Amino acid sequence: MIGKVMKRAVFKGCINYVLNKQDAKLISADGVLLGNVNNIIQSFHTQRLMKPNIKHPVGHISLSYSPDDEKRLTDGAMITLAKEYMQEMNIKDTQFIIVRHFDNGNPHVHLVYNRIDNNGKVISDKNDRYRNEAVCKKLKNKYSLTYGKGKDKVKRQKLRGKDKTRYQVYSAVKDTLSISTNWDELGKLLKEKGVGLSFKYKGHTDVVQGISFAKGNVTFKGSDVDRNFSYSKLDAKLS
Repeated sequence: MIGKVMKRAVFKGCINYVLNKQDAKLISADGVLLGNVNNIIQSFHTQRLMKPNIKHPVGHISLSYSPDDEKRLTDGAMITLAKEYMQEMNIKDTQFIIVRHFDNGNPHVHLVYNRIDNNGKVISDKNDRYRNEAVCKKLKNKYSLTYGKGKDKVKRQKLRGKDKTRYQVYSAVKDTLSISTNWDELGKLLKEKGVGLSFKYKGHTDVVQGISFAKGNVTFKGSDVDRNFSYSKLDAKLS
């Protein structure tokens, strides 16, 4: 179970994304008018007007699970996990929708909620990314969910767009890293696979702060491809 925490300024784009995705399935909702997407958007917008000066009233969290748990993850189980996650994160007394997606090989849902609660108070986002990690770990242990076994388990044939490119970069770096003994070799072999490598430097010095990989017109920080692909970890391996 992995949670990705996001915040948005406008409900329309976020809700259109989660509900209009191919095969998207609305599995739970509270406090919003159903029937069509516009009704849901308007419901969220009306409540957020109680605190019109809040810049990011849209709470958006994706909860993803290992394919190994797919048979257990019925819609009912997904709802139970999402609602318990919300309670642990203090997302209470507010509007929300839970939408299941089937597009990337990993069972996952999108939770969209109003950070302006039913009483007009703002739901705090303080330390939400750290709390998210702790809550996901707690629920994984409680329900004996599978811990991630790496990107090699992902059903890549189902990936699209940027996610597909990310995994292509991951495979290229992983394969070339196993036969590279220095940075020059790694860069040359990656270039042969259509992947560019670039460094980020500190100010106007030659001190390297980070690394990026590019394929086509898409660029990723090393750690966004895989936590083991940060500059420091790659440099330690190549050195």
